[in-house]
Amino acid sequence: MAELRLYNTMSGEKEVFTPQHDDQVSMYVCGPTVYNYAHIGNARPVVVFDCLYRVLKARYSEVRYARNITDIDDKIIHAAQEQGVDISAVSEEFTEKYREDMAALNALAPTIEPKATEHIEEMISLTQRLVETGHAYESDGHVLFAVESMQDYGALSGRKLDDMMAGARVEVADYKRHAGDFVLWKPSTESEPGWDSPWGRGRPGWHLECSAMIRAHLGESIDIHGGGRDLIFPHHENERAQSCCAYGGDFVRHWMHNAYVDMDGEKMSKSLGNTRTVRELLGQYPGEVLRCALISAQYRSPLNFSEALLEQARSALDSWYGALRRHGSLPDVPTPGADTAVYRALMDDLNTPEAFAAMHTAAATLNKSTDAAEIDRARGELLGGGQLLGLLASDPDMWFQQGVSAEGLSAGEIEAQIAARAAAKADKDYQLADSIRAALEADGVVLEDGAAGTTWRRGS
Repeated sequence: MAELRLYNTMSGEKEVFTPQHDDQVSMYVCGPTVYNYAHIGNARPVVVFDCLYRVLKARYSEVRYARNITDIDDKIIHAAQEQGVDISAVSEEFTEKYREDMAALNALAPTIEPKATEHIEEMISLTQRLVETGHAYESDGHVLFAVESMQDYGALSGRKLDDMMAGARVEVADYKRHAGDFVLWKPSTESEPGWDSPWGRGRPGWHLECSAMIRAHLGESIDIHGGGRDLIFPHHENERAQSCCAYGGDFVRHWMHNAYVDMDGEKMSKSLGNTRTVRELLGQYPGEVLRCALISAQYRSPLNFSEALLEQARSALDSWYGALRRHGSLPDVPTPGADTAVYRALMDDLNTPEAFAAMHTAAATLNKSTDAAEIDRARGELLGGGQLLGLLASDPDMWFQQGVSAEGLSAGEIEAQIAARAAAKADKDYQLADSIRAALEADGVVLEDGAAGTTWRRGS
């Protein structure tokens, strides 16, 4: 069986993945701050680590996958104040919308979905432990982590203490001993949500929640921690500092980070106004097209998200679904085989481009082969590979028909027109047959004639 090799941000190398407990894997991926719709950049880590989750589930008996919900944050507070509602109204609304959008991308639900507000007690306990061990201090109502107290602080991001201000969320304040010290707990005003603590009424800092929730649900040391590259510093660097200094050990065995998403070659950002929400894009493309586009590049490579990329993804899916439709689906989706080319590609640090190439090879075999055993193998590779990639989850006929407008012809009307065209061809009335085809194409319906008869699909 092929070894699973994963790139470790900490070491800067691909490493053979070995879980700390036989046949059991623990994975934590940073989830959303729920104050607005998720944009397509937010979706990349979801589908990347969903692919990894699928691969791990195919290989190991137990996989505990946690993805948190940040439901207490200054952005949520601001949104709630603007709307004149409690923060829970904002966070609950956008948590549900996030779940809906990610499900539309065929992302499996995580094993555990902890919420920050449900773990305040654990965060206070972690903060107290850091204060007691000399790694944190109270100042002007805040509790801060003392970065100078950790000998190898900066090891994950490769930064030195003098560089700690770059990328930090908290501005330099006179209550800090060192510019890089970060907030564990901060005071809340009367108009802000807060919880009682040994340091007064307040709320947790951004970094604290993940360390507390990881320990609560997965233990003091986990196998994999994932997220986008933008989280390496300061978020993951500070998570590592909190957890290692509070509890010892290595905290995370494999750090994994996906690269950025660019929009038409330009880095995506709200300040540039070039962000696109998942929900907006789902109004234009099926979720599988978005997912296929997001994993078309290897996860550590930047992704240029564009209309051209989406059309390439749609074309790839059309090709794979078309090959399946020619031969019919298997009665049951096969368990992905360890001897398949798609599986082997994903074992190599989720090499999705190589996996896509294997999918195209399988589809080509289905399109040209007449050997029953070869057809079955190729069909199993395509469906099994799709299961690992989170693709090909639709019925092939439904896939090709989903783009037809609900305001246009119904499926029954289209089938009736196809039957009328077949009758015209049988009567050698080719002019009528051609006019029926042309009329259907004008309504966005493309006909494909084959040995098994005529099938139809939506136009591109």
